[in-house]
Order: sequence, then structure tokens, then C-alpha cells
Amino acid sequence: MYVLLLLPFIALLWVPFYNGTGPSLMGFPFFYWYQLAWVPLTSLIIWIVYKGNE
Repeated sequence: MYVLLLLPFIALLWVPFYNGTGPSLMGFPFFYWYQLAWVPLTSLIIWIVYKGNE
């Protein structure tokens, strides 16, 4: 279960993957909305790991 915690860590440290402007979402470049999308995703992953280890 703890391996899931590596997903946001790797996804946000691999900058060449999201270092670009397209595709845009509601006028926001990919660079910004990709990082902001990981905020709730990371919370969800942490909750899953927490519930899985109860």
C-alpha cells in the first residue's frame, strides 16, 4: 500500500512530462492544471493508504 504514496512524488518530480503549455483546461496551461490536479489526487491516495492499513 505504501507504494501508492510514490505516485504523486514521481509524477510531480518528473518535470519534463508536464513542462509545456498544451493542452489547456479552461484557459489554464497544462503546467498549472496538472500540478493542481495532484492536490486532491494526493489526498485521495493518502486516504486509500490510511484505510488500507487500519
